[in-house]
Amino acid sequence: MIDGARLLALMAAVAAGSFGLTGLVRRYARIRLLDVPNARSSHSCPTPRGGGAAVVVAWLIALWLAPVSAGSRLALAFSGGLAVAAVGFVDDHRPLSARHRMAVHLGAAIWALGWLGGLPQLALGGHSWALGWAGSVLGVVTVVWMLNLFNFMDGIDGLAGSEAGFVAGAAGLLGQLWYPDSGLGPLNLLLAASCLGFLAWNWPPASIFMGDVGSGFIGFVLGVSAIASARLGGLSLGVWLILSAVFVADASYTLLWRVASGQRWFEAHRSHGYQHAVARLGGHRPVTLAVWAINLGWLLPLALLAVARPDYEWLCLLMAYAPLLLFAVFLGAGRSQSRRVGEPA
Repeated sequence: MIDGARLLALMAAVAAGSFGLTGLVRRYARIRLLDVPNARSSHSCPTPRGGGAAVVVAWLIALWLAPVSAGSRLALAFSGGLAVAAVGFVDDHRPLSARHRMAVHLGAAIWALGWLGGLPQLALGGHSWALGWAGSVLGVVTVVWMLNLFNFMDGIDGLAGSEAGFVAGAAGLLGQLWYPDSGLGPLNLLLAASCLGFLAWNWPPASIFMGDVGSGFIGFVLGVSAIASARLGGLSLGVWLILSAVFVADASYTLLWRVASGQRWFEAHRSHGYQHAVARLGGHRPVTLAVWAINLGWLLPLALLAVARPDYEWLCLLMAYAPLLLFAVFLGAGRSQSRRVGEPA
């Protein structure tokens, strides 16, 4: 088990490394990976993308330095993220078909669940249910949804980096305090550090975007961490759902509305709740700050209560999601909006 002082030093090194690597990626991206605004963009100036590659490299180096050997089953499960990052890197350069991306995502999720041994039972609210083979299916769906979730929600400055830093950091801290034997706490804290190093460049107004290489990889790692945590007796999936509630509620409601209303749900769009919030609040920064406030002021205390009192987990889930779903309805999530001239980036 890694001691606190070494972990803090490693986190600082990873954050600094991610910051420096992002600067190097930005030099490359300014020539090869400029994101030019279009009708579905939330920014108005050409901006480099692909900065998430720095997060990938920084965290993988941290994984090698942390007390999880490269030959362990857990490390092999996480290694599927390399394929996700690779297809995202290619997609950032030259858009790939959804079919090809999904094939890689499914393959990586199946690979991870295979090394983790599936999800034989589900613990929620202090109770456990045997799932059998259905647990593996649920695990694959969870990982695929999480990695696409971050891709869907990575649409404004600082949002995805902030959410990843919060979810990984909070899960890492809670896991380290309550379930240190699972070994996942340090890995999530190191992921948070790598995301925060990138966020220094991505904070509104962003000088580089995360890109699919980063959003898919981060979502994959968080999804695998959630399954591994449930598998190894760490944080329950319910706690992970509480911590991820901002993204899960917005993306899930938006997708369901678009499907129910007969829209081409698989196409890029500007109808997520956070995108409507940008139009209402007049910029990216207020929305990103609001998400930080919700995460730290509402969801973190609920997750803490759910960990300390598992019998309250269902209530905490309800309290986490009910207001966020109401916000999504209020903001008009799922409904189209046209780009307005002069809208801030």
